[in-house]
Parts: sequence; structure tokens; C-alpha cells
Amino acid sequence: MSKSYKEYLNEITTFMFDVDGVYTDGSLLIDHNGNLLRSMNTKDGYATKVALDKGYNVCIISGGKNEAVKSRFEGLGVKSVYLGAGDKIKCYDEYLKANNVKPEQVLYMGDDLPDLPVMNRIGLPTCPQDAVAEVKAASKYISHINGGKGCVRDVIEQVLKVQGKWPTDDERTITSA
Repeated sequence: MSKSYKEYLNEITTFMFDVDGVYTDGSLLIDHNGNLLRSMNTKDGYATKVALDKGYNVCIISGGKNEAVKSRFEGLGVKSVYLGAGDKIKCYDEYLKANNVKPEQVLYMGDDLPDLPVMNRIGLPTCPQDAVAEVKAASKYISHINGGKGCVRDVIEQVLKVQGKWPTDDERTITSA
């Protein structure tokens, strides 16, 4: 009998996320100067900040190259942001080695085919509700929430609650996201 995804939550020390389709809904707006604009959910940002404040590792691995995306995550306190990652496995391997993290300690959330190589090597592969079929098939948990609408918050909150680290009423004054 295979394990329920909930049985993996206690092992998680590290969150890894794709950006487009996970932190965003995958839409791109193009302004009159040709800049690509994305929309991110502040609830995802809040949960990311909480995870960092509680001592979890957070790593972003994205094929996109937008420096504003990097600024957003650095503003939340994320130190490991890999942009332009054509080979996500290379970034994943580098991160694990540099941070002494084991694959079974990693929760990764992706939504499309470039995420599969990493998802197939970690403890808890997850995806948003609107991920492509192949990613859903590789996931141990499919969020009930679409990308860009709070799916990051969903997985972070579940892990922190199971581990007794989600903020209590006295701790809910963490800086804004």
C-alpha cells in the first residue's frame, strides 16, 4: 500500500517552487515597452515568509529570466533563486549539495513538463489544480487551488501545521508579504 501524501509532511525541511503557473496563474501581460508582467498572490508570499521565518529552506527554480521576479523573492527573504533554469535538475542538485538536503526532505511544486525531472527525484512532488496532466500524474498531492491563487500557501500551511510551526494567534504579526 502506498503512503498518503500526509505521511511525507513531517519530513519536509525544504520547499522548492517553479514560478510561472505556481506563484502566478501562468498569464503574462506585455506592456508598451515589451516588459513581461506577472501577478502573484500575497497569500503565497505570506506563507513563504512564514516558512523562512520558521527556519525552512525555500528555493525558486524558474525557466523565466525576469529580474523583477528575483527581486520579489529576495524581498521575501528567499536566498536561492535560480532564473533562466533550462536544466532544473542541475539547479536542484547544486542546491541539495550546497545545503546538505536529502531528496526526501523536499517538497517541490511545479505545473508543467520542465518540472518533471525534479519532481521525479524528490520526496513530495506537488502541483496546482490546473497543472498539466503529466505533472498531475507525477504528483503525490494535487492542490485544490490553481496556480497564482494560493496553491503555494496551501502546501506550506499543511506542512507547517503538521509540524506544529504554523503561526499561533500571538505570532500573526509577521511582516507583510
